[in-house]
Amino acid sequence: MRQKTIEPRPTLLQPVLDPGGESAHAADRRTAVTAAGTGTPVTVATSVTALGGTAVTAVGGTATAAARGTAGAPDTTPAPRAAGTEHLTVRRTGATLVITLNRPEARNALSLPMLVGLYDAWQEADATDAVRSIVLTGAGGAFCAGMDLKALAASGTGGLTGQGYRDRMDADPDLHWKALLRHHRPRKPVVAAVEGPCVAGGTEILQGTDIRVAGTSAVFGLYEVRRGLFPIGGSTVRLQRQIPRTHALEMLLTGRPYSAEEALAIGLIGHVVPDGTALDRALAIAAQINACGPLAVEAIKASVYETAELTETEGLAAELERGRPVFATEDAREGARAFAEKRDPVYRRA
Repeated sequence: MRQKTIEPRPTLLQPVLDPGGESAHAADRRTAVTAAGTGTPVTVATSVTALGGTAVTAVGGTATAAARGTAGAPDTTPAPRAAGTEHLTVRRTGATLVITLNRPEARNALSLPMLVGLYDAWQEADATDAVRSIVLTGAGGAFCAGMDLKALAASGTGGLTGQGYRDRMDADPDLHWKALLRHHRPRKPVVAAVEGPCVAGGTEILQGTDIRVAGTSAVFGLYEVRRGLFPIGGSTVRLQRQIPRTHALEMLLTGRPYSAEEALAIGLIGHVVPDGTALDRALAIAAQINACGPLAVEAIKASVYETAELTETEGLAAELERGRPVFATEDAREGARAFAEKRDPVYRRA
């Protein structure tokens, strides 16, 4: 199997704009490490013990898990410490972690508190076995309008509100890219619930989510090019892999807005629902995911992304590496028992 190469690249804090001019581009000239190459998963041998006691070992793309404690259904695990900042809230709804971009007065334009909160929330979700899915949404009838142009114009330097969090950014120069899902993929499924504007940086972070629901009045688009900027949050790479290239190039090169219905038609989102109900639908989808075997869910998600850029032969081989260990788990046996006994399964991540 081919190996990814890791090359250092200069990083810019992504340019993101909204049609009203409240968003823009800010530069971070520190160096980040980005993955380049074929998209083949890096072969690693590592063991990580997550909060909640589950040890996961990955070797050559294969994951196995041994459970300690309980993380099954019904969920009796106490709710974990909620991450969050003044511009981002986190709460648990059953086995779903709901992350809300919470700066409605600025249409949830990005800020340092929001980026740090996002990063911490992704880490919390990955580390907490009782969390089986994630819903990402925005407060005040907006998803995210991108970077804050007013703050950029006022400061002329960093351009982000909340400079009190600068120490976190300095400690990890890649934090903003991880927060925006450019350099991080949560192992739990992420469902986006979009209302209102989801433009520029909003559309870029959307591409890092797995399942997408939008209200009828939601608006999408990559507006950077209209301001002479580059959508460096990953869109020139990801978008053409998620929708047909002709649609990707039109969105990237015209910078025009897209309605929810048009976004649905080109495959950028999966559901259009009445305004005000996107979060409800996203939570319903998350609940369906939560009812499934968590080890199977995570292995399936990992396999889909790991095999996306492989040949069919390579992909099928990688799928076996991911899939076969799932059949040896106690959860797999529990699923068969529950079917035979005509009851709901109680998965314990074992």
